[in-house]
Amino acid sequence: MEHLTSSSFKEKVYNYEKNKEWKYEGKLPCIIDFYADWCAPCKMVTPILEDLAQEFEGKINIYKVDTEKQHGLAAAFDVKSIPTLLFCPMNEKPQMAAGAMPKETFVHVVEEILLKD
Repeated sequence: MEHLTSSSFKEKVYNYEKNKEWKYEGKLPCIIDFYADWCAPCKMVTPILEDLAQEFEGKINIYKVDTEKQHGLAAAFDVKSIPTLLFCPMNEKPQMAAGAMPKETFVHVVEEILLKD
């Protein structure tokens, strides 16, 4: 899992300052976890994302955005609660979900949304 800053987000996911319409910059579908270190539900999601990073290695990327350090990035995506997860398929608009989810839900999203052909 890689932690993104505003500049690495614009390079690897979406340049929200340059593009008005969604244009995914990544080479693999991804999950972006908007979190904070003090957030208990965020801490529950982290090991699930670590498992997914291993299970789907080479098929998806998993990124984390610390909302305490990346205020502008969180604001750009209107993140009002954490964890907020952004699911970015290759050729479709991203989908956002707020709150912790069980691993089965993440696996379903990866298989049915991120990796569907």
